[in-house]
Amino acid sequence: MKNIAVIFAGGIGKRMNAQSRPKQFLELNGKPVIIYTLEIFDNHPLIDGIIVSCVDGWIPFLERTIRHFGITKVKGIVTGGNTGQASIYNGLCEAERLAGGDISDTLVLIHDGVRPLINEQTITDNIEKGHRHGNCITCVPATETFVISNPDGTHAIPSRADSMIARAPQTFMLPDILDAHRRAIAQGHNDFIDSCTMMSHYGHSLTLTEGPSENIKITTPSDFFMFRAITEAHENQQIFGF
Repeated sequence: MKNIAVIFAGGIGKRMNAQSRPKQFLELNGKPVIIYTLEIFDNHPLIDGIIVSCVDGWIPFLERTIRHFGITKVKGIVTGGNTGQASIYNGLCEAERLAGGDISDTLVLIHDGVRPLINEQTITDNIEKGHRHGNCITCVPATETFVISNPDGTHAIPSRADSMIARAPQTFMLPDILDAHRRAIAQGHNDFIDSCTMMSHYGHSLTLTEGPSENIKITTPSDFFMFRAITEAHENQQIFGF
């Protein structure tokens, strides 16, 4: 049984407006965002290896940064694609290579490189439910009302109590998620917003687990400021006990 984290960091972060580097390499307290993310998976006892799908041209920088911060479980770095879907697929193919001939018992945890506030318990929950049910999607309860626009111009409002927001990790048995990606490629579908949407499209029943509400994706400057505030709060709690 293998548990492989596939971290995709293939984007350039246009909405962040960072001029010097992609958002996953922006630093807080001298440490790039992606290193905060990688450390959580690197330190987890059930993670056997990590694959990173990295934005083109930044692989040498990432390799140096991984060595500098002592990350030991990264077994492969591949070039990201033109879309998030393509970046994930490149990482999954590398996970397939890493797992060797029999991938039937290999679980992959797909996670954003710019989601650094994931915690150990959520990773554990994903692994346990993933092996038990074949997949596991990290979610948080909806705190606002969704309005769904229908093609005919009408609108639907689902019950907030029954609504969840999908985040990450999104965890699957490697043969299942590879099959879905290869079906999508064969059919010319290249715009799935995330892996759980793809898996649902191809008929998979999905299992959910609730993750921390602070597990945000850093997409805009305000997200980065929130990340900084939460990180500082965690550090103060460790130092001062509050």
